[in-house]
Amino acid sequence: MIGPAAKRAATEPDRDARAAASAGLDTAAAAESTTSAESAAARRAGRWKAAFVAALVVGVFGIAAWVVFGSRVLVVRHVEVTGTRIVPQSRVVAAAEVPLGGSMIHLDTAAVADRVAAIPQVESVRVARHWPATLRIEVRERRPVAVAVRGRRYFEIDRFGVTVLATPVRPRGLVELAVAAPGPRDPATIAALDVWNRLPGGFRGRLSAIGAADPEAVTLRLRSGVSVVWGAPERTAEKVRLVEALVGTPAGRAAHTIDVSSPEVVTTR
Repeated sequence: MIGPAAKRAATEPDRDARAAASAGLDTAAAAESTTSAESAAARRAGRWKAAFVAALVVGVFGIAAWVVFGSRVLVVRHVEVTGTRIVPQSRVVAAAEVPLGGSMIHLDTAAVADRVAAIPQVESVRVARHWPATLRIEVRERRPVAVAVRGRRYFEIDRFGVTVLATPVRPRGLVELAVAAPGPRDPATIAALDVWNRLPGGFRGRLSAIGAADPEAVTLRLRSGVSVVWGAPERTAEKVRLVEALVGTPAGRAAHTIDVSSPEVVTTR
C-alpha cells in the first residue's frame, strides 16, 4: 500500500505541471491581448494617416485650382508680337483684342489668331501662351513678289495675288504683273503667279514683267525686251531650258518673241 506521504509526493508534480500550464495560458492570453491592442492602435493610426494624406491631397489640389482658375497669378500681363515689318505691332495688338489682366487659362488662342489673320498684310499667325503671364503672337507677313500698275498707283502683290501695299511710288525690285483684274480670285492672276512661283531664282532675275490674258496664255517679258509666250503654267523646267538655249543663239538674240507654249514646237519671230 502507498502511504499518504507517498501520495502527496506523487501528486505534487502534477500540481506543479498544471500550475505551469495555467501560467503559460495566462501568458499567451496576455500576449494575445497585447498584440490585439497593438493591432487596433496600428489600425487607428493607419486611418488617421490615410485621412491626413487625403486632406493634404485635397488641399494641394484646391490651392492649385485656385491658382489656375481663381487667382490673379496666371493672367495676361504682356502681349508680345514678333515677325512684323510692314504691319505696326500696335495694330496687331489692337486686332488681337486681348485684355490685360484676363485669364491665361480661358484665353481662346485660336480666336486671337483668326482676328490677327484678318489683317490683309498677314499671311499666317501663331499664338502661344508663355507662362506665367505672356501671350506671344508670331506673325508671318505677306511678301510682295510683283507690282500691278493702275493709273498712278502701284499695288504690291504677294504670291497668292493678295494686295499687300498700295503706294504712289513704284517699288524697286518687283516684276510687273500685267493682268486685267489682279486679285486672289482672278484666274489670270493665279496662273501668272503660278508660273512666277515655279521659275528658278536666276531666271526670275531676267524678267521685267509677267502677265496673262487667261490661265492658258501666260506671257513673260525679259529685261532684254524679248517677249516669251509661255502658255499654261505646266512644264516649267523644259520651257526654261528652251528659252535659255535660244537667247544664246543668233536667231534668239534677233527675235522679238519666243513661243515655248508647246515645247515640242518652238518658234521665234
